[in-house]
Amino acid sequence: MNIIMPLNSIGIIHTAFKRPEGTPIQPAYADGAEGIIELFPDYREGLSDMEGFERIWLIYWFDRTIPARLKVVPFRDNVERGVFATRAPCRPNPIGLSAVRLLGIDGLKLRVADIDILDGTPLLDIKPYIPSIDSFPESRAGWFADSRNERRQADDRFE
Repeated sequence: MNIIMPLNSIGIIHTAFKRPEGTPIQPAYADGAEGIIELFPDYREGLSDMEGFERIWLIYWFDRTIPARLKVVPFRDNVERGVFATRAPCRPNPIGLSAVRLLGIDGLKLRVADIDILDGTPLLDIKPYIPSIDSFPESRAGWFADSRNERRQADDRFE
């Protein structure tokens, strides 16, 4: 059964990355790249109590990816994988998730670092990163644990 779920953008993500090619493929590979999260005025009150969090989750819409595929060759592999076993952007619901460092808040603008998102990407939500519940360092990582591919930046395979 298909259920229609309306989503509203709560802001826009601003970065130096204009095209997928050359964009870091995860925040861990972003080498401190900075960006600005611009929240729309209707959501101002939602920023209350954000100070003190070192990291936040950004949930966003991959608005410039190719149509969904169920099998993809992910950036860090040379083998075709099921899309749900990857972080490829061409998903049935193209939702992205990145844990970035929160550097500061000025009004409706959040300054962040370690960002791996294209400039102009629609922001769907922000959630605090809480290490004691968001980190499972001993978890198995499937095929990724055996990957020998050291790629840290995107190419054009999903645009």
